[in-house]
Amino acid sequence: MKIRTRFAAAAFALLVPAAAAVALLTPGSAQAELSQGALAPDFSTKGALAGKPISVNLKALLAKGPVVLYFYPKAFTQGCTLEAHAFAEATDDFAAAGATVLGMSNDDLPTLQKFSTADCRDKFTVAIATKDVIKAYNVSLKVAGVSTGLTKRTSYVISKSGKIVMVHSDMDYKDHVKLSLEAVRKLKAAR
Repeated sequence: MKIRTRFAAAAFALLVPAAAAVALLTPGSAQAELSQGALAPDFSTKGALAGKPISVNLKALLAKGPVVLYFYPKAFTQGCTLEAHAFAEATDDFAAAGATVLGMSNDDLPTLQKFSTADCRDKFTVAIATKDVIKAYNVSLKVAGVSTGLTKRTSYVISKSGKIVMVHSDMDYKDHVKLSLEAVRKLKAAR
């Protein structure tokens, strides 16, 4: 019986990372758990901008204007790198609409410091999605109902008042920037 239990545990330990890798590479839609109109949960965490560590607080960012909060699974993976490049290229457009871009994953601070320079091109902040943040935004990437420890690729546009005005959850990175930019431009036009 003990041998079977050890075998099952070893198989599970191999299966979860493999399934997570497949989930990262497979485009598909997933239902975002926080809905449009919900109040965005506040948080404070550590992050990096242009390779330098910084403190990040959602309430402080919202005091400046709308926030594009996007969760990505893992720094330096293909989809996350391409998504970071796309957000970096659109940073001036987001700024013109009065919005701040913030990327989040559960990567550690040294990884985020490198990612903020290499793939975010020193254009926007990336921060640590703690377990509490992942739970509050319900962005845990699960395979067969089991958390992989990564975050789903989910983008939220949060108005200055703290309300979520746009949600897009899809493991394919391609529409996240376009849809987020459309939402912040609508917010600007409504002012």
